[in-house]
Amino acid sequence: MARAPIFEWRGKQYTYEEKGADWYWALGIITVAAIVACILFNNVILALVVLAASGTLALLALREDPESHYFAVTDHGVVIDRSLYPYDSMISFSVLEYIDEEMPPSLSIKTKSLLSPHLMIPIMEHDPVDIYEFFLTQVPEGRHHESVFDRLIEMLRL
Repeated sequence: MARAPIFEWRGKQYTYEEKGADWYWALGIITVAAIVACILFNNVILALVVLAASGTLALLALREDPESHYFAVTDHGVVIDRSLYPYDSMISFSVLEYIDEEMPPSLSIKTKSLLSPHLMIPIMEHDPVDIYEFFLTQVPEGRHHESVFDRLIEMLRL
């Protein structure tokens, strides 16, 4: 018989930040420069990949309503939507709190998985200290910092 989750909540994938026309112009200029460089080095396939990536980035930047996800902390592991990440597949965890009060605290989990080695889960509707104390009994605590990828996303305002 399945037990109820210890903590559960819904959270947004990211916080939407409106981008002006200058952001899209910069994306276009960088894309054209990268495509020209690829063509000059006779790498047409990379030019096509750059074009597809910048188009995808522009479409994602237009999305005003980020997707909402289900998060739960259970006796067996962490559930994100319908995926279970068991505690024995986790290397370490940390609860990150930000200076900017608009950003919710995050549960950072490093896993053994090749496809999802680092999970960043926004903590909503619960006290981060309670989640921290529960995780101490399940997974070793580690020092987690924002990755280069996280900083790049912040810099690009995505």
